[in-house]
Amino acid sequence: MRNILIIDDEINICTLLSKFLSKHGFKVDTTMSGATALKMMKEKTFDLVLCDYRLKDTDGAQLLQDIRLINPRTIVIIITGYTDVRVAVDMVKNGAYDYLSKPLYPDEILNLVHKAFAHMDAERERESSMPMRSVSNGPERSNSPQETEDIGSEVLDKSHKYVYGESAGAKELLRQIKLVAPTDYSVIIFGETGTGKESVAHLIHHHSKRQSQPFVALDCGSLSKELAASELFGHEKGSFTGAINTKIGAFEQAHGGTLFLDEVSNLSYDIQIALLRVIQEKVIRRVGSLKEIPIDVRIIVASNEKLSESVQKGRFREDLFHRFNEFTIYIPPLRERVLDLPLFVNAFMRQVERELQKNCGKIDNDVWECFNKYNWPGNIRELKNVIRRACLLTPEHEDITLSTLPLEMKESFSQPSYEEDHQVNMTGELISITNENDLKTVALQAEYNKIINVLKEVKYNKTKAAQLLNIDRKTLYNKLRLLNINY
Repeated sequence: MRNILIIDDEINICTLLSKFLSKHGFKVDTTMSGATALKMMKEKTFDLVLCDYRLKDTDGAQLLQDIRLINPRTIVIIITGYTDVRVAVDMVKNGAYDYLSKPLYPDEILNLVHKAFAHMDAERERESSMPMRSVSNGPERSNSPQETEDIGSEVLDKSHKYVYGESAGAKELLRQIKLVAPTDYSVIIFGETGTGKESVAHLIHHHSKRQSQPFVALDCGSLSKELAASELFGHEKGSFTGAINTKIGAFEQAHGGTLFLDEVSNLSYDIQIALLRVIQEKVIRRVGSLKEIPIDVRIIVASNEKLSESVQKGRFREDLFHRFNEFTIYIPPLRERVLDLPLFVNAFMRQVERELQKNCGKIDNDVWECFNKYNWPGNIRELKNVIRRACLLTPEHEDITLSTLPLEMKESFSQPSYEEDHQVNMTGELISITNENDLKTVALQAEYNKIINVLKEVKYNKTKAAQLLNIDRKTLYNKLRLLNINY
């Protein structure tokens, strides 16, 4: 039986959570004090702690540090109010498993607890198994339990197990990773949203001589100009309003290891200058301090767009680009790796089965056909979410059918391709043009061209086309009829 400790200074929350989780087979203890919680943890091992961020005698951040000192294996989930969500996100970066926002919903709590324990079990199994394992391709699922991960997906359980693709693009990607990993080169990873840039960075780190040292990831896209310097370089207590404690930045955390900067092109000009100095001098200064701290860090950066194009547009410093650009890796989108789909699907289904604690059936042939035809604009991340949805909606042991797929996928699957649809006039000319100098005709021509281009871009998915055009579906259908575009 799993042991759970609930720490909250509201007796009603302690009582309700205790009754609810006990009803679902967990052994639950509660306390309203952080000090009492630490005493209890020294006397008894708890698998998971649900902790309110705001307590009378301490706060969640301090309690998280104390819990990790007592038992680093204990999973900590933070309970937070709406105004503290940003703090909770920072705590997740510093070791908390996840957070729950008030008001609390029973199903959400239970789902997160099951997910956390599945993660813990996967970690323990990983520690007792081989570091890496390859899997074979094929649409049929394997019966052997494998905790594998996709080289082009998000990291599922922070283990170093990946599904190696069979497509030419996947093989070339892996070849480049293994080629650059043993070096100390800085690496730029370029790929569309959802292709798994952080997973590739993890693989590079895992195959490097720094693999026993920290791997620290930072999403630069979510950082404001004021927050970026603190997150990267740290700050001293009292250096600015709200700096109630000294903070160690990402560079110091990653000392000896690898620092991964995602969406690096979003950093402000001032921060880019500071980064350039750090790379050149190999020292950092915390915000509010004059002391220089030596750092030894390998830097891997990622971007959705080519950094060279950001340089040309004046959004990214050219000298910093050349510092990063010792080696560039391109991650192909999922639509160019259809051969790898069975591997990805199987890996995600095994993970979802652990999360939901249920056995999913096989995937229907129509679903496989839809997967192969779909454009996957969200790439591997979208695929993972589709698998989660399908497994959740499908009763245990039953086959996964088209009915469980998102609406946009089913609509795309039912749309004829351009090659099949001979009624579409793709010449870019309106059938009824009578006067090229007539302003109304010119406007209709421009509207026609725009609609045609957007439809082609989304593979004739009218729902997506309407969204991109910022109109509703009914308006789009009316315009298609008006412009004599037949589908």
